[in-house]
Amino acid sequence: MSQQHSGPGLILFRIFLCLGGLFIVFTGLDFSLGGIMTMGWQTSGAFLAVTDADAFAAQDNHVRFIGGVWLAVGLLLLLGAVCPRPMKPVLYACFFAIFVGGLARLSAADMDILFGPEVLGSLALELIGMPLVAYWLSRLKLD
Repeated sequence: MSQQHSGPGLILFRIFLCLGGLFIVFTGLDFSLGGIMTMGWQTSGAFLAVTDADAFAAQDNHVRFIGGVWLAVGLLLLLGAVCPRPMKPVLYACFFAIFVGGLARLSAADMDILFGPEVLGSLALELIGMPLVAYWLSRLKLD
């Protein structure tokens, strides 16, 4: 199978990176600015009660860091949409990191959550979509 030359395949790939990057930036900001409780952009209402304020504050700070890392992944995807050729190795690293994140979800071992409507779409994108997107990138001719 030959590589796709610049044209429709590359344009679609760039659109995919833009849309995915924007979504990841959105969710990254939700967690980096809002911590465990988030800014509420993805959920409504309270979903947890704090029983240990000090432990919560420490874990909340860690979640803000993880949200910032996720935000950076989104920004890297956006940069990859603008200049895919020099960002190709970084894009592979981002796709791999997202795949590993999907594998980490499996450690919860709660099948009702994993295969429920709130998680299943994300899990499929992470475990199936990311290898396919990496393959797509490998087929693009970026010269």
